[in-house]
Amino acid sequence: MVNAGLKALSGIRVLDLSRVLAGPWATQTLGDLGAEIIKVERPGSGDDTRGWGPPWLKDADGRPTAESAYFLSANRNKKSVTIDIASPEGQALVRRLAETSDVVVENFKVGGLKAYGLDYASLHAVNPRLIYCSITGFGQTGPEAERAGYDFMIQGMSGLMSITGAPDGEPQKIGVALVDVLTGLNATIAIVAALQQRHATGRGQHIDLALFEVAVASLANQALNQLVSGVAPQRLGNAHPNIVPYQAFETADGHLILAVGNDAQFARFCRVADLPEVGADARFATNAGRVAAREALIPLIAAAMRARSTREWIAALEIEGIPCGPINTVEQAFAEPQASARGLTLGLSHASGVAAPGVRSPLRLGDSPMEDATAPPRLGQHTAEVLADVLGLGEAEIAELRKAGAI
Repeated sequence: MVNAGLKALSGIRVLDLSRVLAGPWATQTLGDLGAEIIKVERPGSGDDTRGWGPPWLKDADGRPTAESAYFLSANRNKKSVTIDIASPEGQALVRRLAETSDVVVENFKVGGLKAYGLDYASLHAVNPRLIYCSITGFGQTGPEAERAGYDFMIQGMSGLMSITGAPDGEPQKIGVALVDVLTGLNATIAIVAALQQRHATGRGQHIDLALFEVAVASLANQALNQLVSGVAPQRLGNAHPNIVPYQAFETADGHLILAVGNDAQFARFCRVADLPEVGADARFATNAGRVAAREALIPLIAAAMRARSTREWIAALEIEGIPCGPINTVEQAFAEPQASARGLTLGLSHASGVAAPGVRSPLRLGDSPMEDATAPPRLGQHTAEVLADVLGLGEAEIAELRKAGAI
């Protein structure tokens, strides 16, 4: 019989030494899956993103709290513990927490934690079962290993920006720090794989994850377009390098994304769009032909698309099973009936007394409920609780650590 209350990663403890987005996204995902996440933050300031506002979460009286929307986006299902890792007492506390943990996630510069005795080798010595995930800009080795790496610069260096934007415009970054998000997801995959391997070996391991490598790997078909052809992919705006028509078109009252994925769909599209001559043209019969004849075909489709409204096109195309959709604002995306039916927005009970908004995890495991997410914590909200429950410290010991500035 399935235990309806058991989550996929129940019983796994993660010590989160990361901040900003890539690391916190990984630990938030692990928390969604049921792991216990202990987030260690600097006393006084905490995770950098706490101050990355506005906008700010507002309390019951409408006053801004200390939690930015940015921080809220990546830190649900966590316990915040403030520890000064520059102090010997703080370092000792983190080592003791690592002894009781299954996973450590950190995104300090290469070698940055060695001086504190919190690097992989040091913590592996006290806990050989520990899985230690290091997230950096360029990895632990190589000529760029010492460089700091940020999402924006990595989007540029990886080639991603070179293929993003209008053909006659400047290279553009993606509107979200997507390299950080993808790195967080890749970290999650690696951690779960390492946990599975530990079942067989009894040992943890070091995971070396680099934003640059994640970005290059995520180029997917565009990376292989380059490697196979030897020709650098170019910016195509909203068009697709390998599929035609697969782009946004202007309609009578806005824009529509038309995503024709095969030749049968194209034939049906031509019927719906009243373009029999286009459907009969041998140049356009196959996708390869349409890619080659892109400049001749696209103006014909564009002229036809301007004849109807976006809603009219969607209604007609969906009947024929032709992929299409509107270009929504973020507000409109949350207002989509599908978003409402699937409960994509959350209201999490926050320590300030209000419901903190959130976005539901897309991971839906049939036997692992994810209906009880907790709000991102206030800075140091769980310090005493974790030190008492996990390390068994008494009130007097905790008071001494506070007096020494270690927590």
